Amino acid sequence: MGVFTYESEVTTSIPPLKMFKACILDGDTLIPKIVPQVFKSVEYIEGNGEPGSIRKVTFAQGNQFNYMKQKVEALDKENFEYIYSVIEGDPLMNMLDKITYEIKLEASPGGGSICKTSSKYYTIGDTELKEEAIKAGKEKASGVLFKAIEAYLLANPDAF
Repeated sequence: MGVFTYESEVTTSIPPLKMFKACILDGDTLIPKIVPQVFKSVEYIEGNGEPGSIRKVTFAQGNQFNYMKQKVEALDKENFEYIYSVIEGDPLMNMLDKITYEIKLEASPGGGSICKTSSKYYTIGDTELKEEAIKAGKEKASGVLFKAIEAYLLANPDAF
């Protein structure tokens, strides 16, 4: 098994606490509401969001993926850090054992935040991943989702 790591950063004008609450703590209900064309539902099948919990994410009809299961690895509400792994489902493409995402929100100089993400792709056997494909897919997915949450928070300043 090999491990391929991809690092990314996205900036927003939303402060870290508000963004963490929207994306991580309340993301299970908020995300399907603001991007229903991508996500149909998110439901916990074990636990309630704390480390060890497992949730099933069902994608909306017409997407390339049907579902995935994610395991919450760590949650640090004080330092705005969240780690979870995709442990089952279509995004693994029969090439990956799992994908682990380490997310950290930090304050930016202008009062907003920087979302730093480290993505680790654990391949099955001798499978080789193309960095360009991973980068393109990751930037598209995180950029669309992050910007949709940012737009929602800007349009609803009293939310969270």
